[in-house]
Amino acid sequence: MTSDVQTEADNIREIERTRLRALVEADISAAKPLHADDFQLITPIGVALSRDEYLGAVAAGHIKYRVWEPGDIAVRLHGPVAVIRYRARLEVFFNGHAVPPAEYWHTDTYEHREGEWMVVWSQATAVGRQ
Repeated sequence: MTSDVQTEADNIREIERTRLRALVEADISAAKPLHADDFQLITPIGVALSRDEYLGAVAAGHIKYRVWEPGDIAVRLHGPVAVIRYRARLEVFFNGHAVPPAEYWHTDTYEHREGEWMVVWSQATAVGRQ
C-alpha cells in the first residue's frame, strides 16, 4: 500500500471512529454530516433504515448505544469509494429494552463526495455464538 493510500485509509478509520463516538453520545449534529443523504443501514434483524430514520431513532433514544468498541478496521480503497469492515462489541438499548452485549461484524461503504468522506451503506451482522 502506498503512503498516500495508507494515509487515506487511516483518515477513513478515524472518520468511522468519530462517527461511532457521535452515535454513542447521540450527538446528531456531529453524526449527520458523516452520513450521506441517501445513507441506508441494514440492521442485524434485516430492517432497512434511512439516514433520517436512523439518526431520528438515535436522537429520540429509541436506539441508545451504551458501548460501541470497534476492533481493527480493515479498509479497501478504490478511488472515491472505500469499503470498511470490522468486528465490534456493542451494548445497546432498543426501544427501552437492553439488548444483551454482543459482538457484530460491520461492513460499511464510504464515498468521497464534495470533498468529504461519508458513509453511504452500513450493515451489521451478529457474530454467531460458539
